[in-house]
Amino acid sequence: MAKTKKTLEDFGDYDYVVGLDEVGRGAGAGPVVTAAVIMPKGFKSELIRDSKQLTEKQRKDAYKLIMENAIDITCEAVSAIVINEIGINPATFKAMHLCLDKLKKTPEHILVDGTVWEHYSDTPVTKVPKGDDTYTCIAAAAIVAKVRRDEYMTKIHALHPHYEWSGNKGYLSTGHIAAIKEKGACRYHRTQYIKNFVS
Repeated sequence: MAKTKKTLEDFGDYDYVVGLDEVGRGAGAGPVVTAAVIMPKGFKSELIRDSKQLTEKQRKDAYKLIMENAIDITCEAVSAIVINEIGINPATFKAMHLCLDKLKKTPEHILVDGTVWEHYSDTPVTKVPKGDDTYTCIAAAAIVAKVRRDEYMTKIHALHPHYEWSGNKGYLSTGHIAAIKEKGACRYHRTQYIKNFVS
């Protein structure tokens, strides 16, 4: 029997639940970007779902909807330079903790996408595998992080167009790998991710 797919829904009896998610964890270049979003209780939209299932236009439309309706939003990035120094897991949690610090509204509960969390405060936390396909606030966080990271990668593409970041957004596409092999790496690259492609 096929497993019933969970749909986006509210969480518990809390009024202020913050969703946390990251984008760019697996990229070979650029920052890891995280967002924290508190949506109004009961807010639903077909657009606010797993960002990977949305077209670029749908993501931008969803982003606009989130920005117009969210109770609170923060978004933080940790650079490749810092990722190279401390590793991707600490960098991701660093960005998430910064997001929580900068919220104006104190959340009653934290929903974080994934299965791992680094303890940070006394606010209760629920880890949610495939969270951006389960809870609206996590989906919203993923969309905000994705749109802002994509915009940043497109911006720095102009500095190093041979890496094709406007298209691959820093992920190790065939063209990106070929450019690393030919031109070498730059300060936006993550050393552990590209070490097999740099002589």
